[in-house]
Amino acid sequence: PAEGALGALACSVVASIREAVPRHVPVSATIGDLPAHPATVVRAAAAMAATGCDIVKIGFFPGGDAEATIRSLGQEIAPHTPLVAVLMADAPLDLALVAHLGDAGFAGVMLDTAVKDGRTLCDHRTPAELGRFVGEAQAAGLFAGLAGSLRVGQIPELLALEPDVLGFRGALCTGRDRQQALDAAAMSAVRRAIPHEFERTPSLEIAS
Repeated sequence: PAEGALGALACSVVASIREAVPRHVPVSATIGDLPAHPATVVRAAAAMAATGCDIVKIGFFPGGDAEATIRSLGQEIAPHTPLVAVLMADAPLDLALVAHLGDAGFAGVMLDTAVKDGRTLCDHRTPAELGRFVGEAQAAGLFAGLAGSLRVGQIPELLALEPDVLGFRGALCTGRDRQQALDAAAMSAVRRAIPHEFERTPSLEIAS
């Protein structure tokens, strides 16, 4: 967490986690807060995919060439490793990228926040904007995820938008501090807030 919104673990650590976690439980891993330069991002994604993790998550921050990076990832990584793009709700949001992600063969796209300052996804985007994001992602053949310092009390309004994934980290940690350990009571509270009819979709995910 100290290394950014999508701070990456060392590949050796991710490989150890994948080995320790039962195979039926998917493990996703991020490549870090990197600029959208195709060669840099592809190299980092390939290294993370080699750990055996099930999903590689790639953040798209302002700057660089997002479209070229998406194309390169689609050609070199997506054919053998599911990729999930993470767009930032607290930065200029180019929803045209969603269609490019679908064309490149990405598995999904999430909307998150880059700056962790106490504000949540819902402080940066209206329900209408979030609903449009979910709809465009699903229309492009992607699963749609919402994350960004989400709180338990926001779960009902977010479920109403019918995302495929809700992503949590701080809400699952001691004191709602994303740099602290996971807390069993906090995880139970999030689980209880999601009615059982949503067990299959949306999904519960621990997200960066």
